Amino acid sequence: MRVFQNANYKFLSMRRPAYFASAAIITIGLVSMAFRGGLRAGVEFTGGVLLEVQFSQTTDIAQIRDALNAGGTSGVQIQQLRAVGQESNDFLLRVPIGDDEDQNETRDQIRASLETEFAAGSFEIARGDALSAKVGGEFQRTAVIAVLLSFLLTLIYLAFRFEWRFGVAAVIATVHDMLITFGFISLLDIEMSLATVAALLTIIGYSLNDTIVVFDRVRENLRKKRKEPYETTLDRSLNETLPRTVLTSGTTLMALVSLVVIGGAVIRPFAGVLIIGVLVGTYSSIFVASPMLLEIHDRARRRAAMAARRAG
Repeated sequence: MRVFQNANYKFLSMRRPAYFASAAIITIGLVSMAFRGGLRAGVEFTGGVLLEVQFSQTTDIAQIRDALNAGGTSGVQIQQLRAVGQESNDFLLRVPIGDDEDQNETRDQIRASLETEFAAGSFEIARGDALSAKVGGEFQRTAVIAVLLSFLLTLIYLAFRFEWRFGVAAVIATVHDMLITFGFISLLDIEMSLATVAALLTIIGYSLNDTIVVFDRVRENLRKKRKEPYETTLDRSLNETLPRTVLTSGTTLMALVSLVVIGGAVIRPFAGVLIIGVLVGTYSSIFVASPMLLEIHDRARRRAAMAARRAG
């Protein structure tokens, strides 16, 4: 990336507009989650039956819903499985059930309801998965613990590798990335499934990796030019790692966009969440992590100066 060979952008001078932009995006996401009553949880977390139904004739979601309602089955989430620009007669049915409901009976009821509208040989249940509400609750707790544990281990790792201020700045940036990603998940009405949780954990790792690369260069530059202003060192470090950041993010996004376009409906939510995370993670490593490090450094310096004045 020779275009960034002699980059000299003043990233830190743009930190306050970046703060306002992040705050606005996070606020919109929180309002969306509050309006929707939280994120839409999949059957892995709430318990239920997941069925993939393949029709031999052209069918739409309204017809399937009418057939299910006529057969006494309501509350079913229906999603058409199709690649971008292609028609498909495959549908994914999510049926919430309680602990006292039999999964096989629910599946048989779905089949019987569909047969009230469609002939018995005109559709096939290609795949069926079921989870109880108790197991779904355990999955939900495990997912939360996994995310919190990743934050804790990251803070410990960065505190040993760098200084505590680097770890705090990195965790703040990662929390920022998670809040924005959750907001987009709510705005786009993406279902929270195990694949989505896997995407979130991947985003945490990706964002931290990008931040650590920048912080490693900051540490090197701090040792080389000890008398240089802290903000200048941060800007120089960001410009020196900019080609690597752009190349890594660009190639990752190319692969993820390919998955969204041709990967199919099952992989699309996972890849979509990762695209959001990569964009936000790249942004935060430049406009959140480094500015937070500068804020922490300035506050520590002011406190040291006040302590020195009090001491005499």
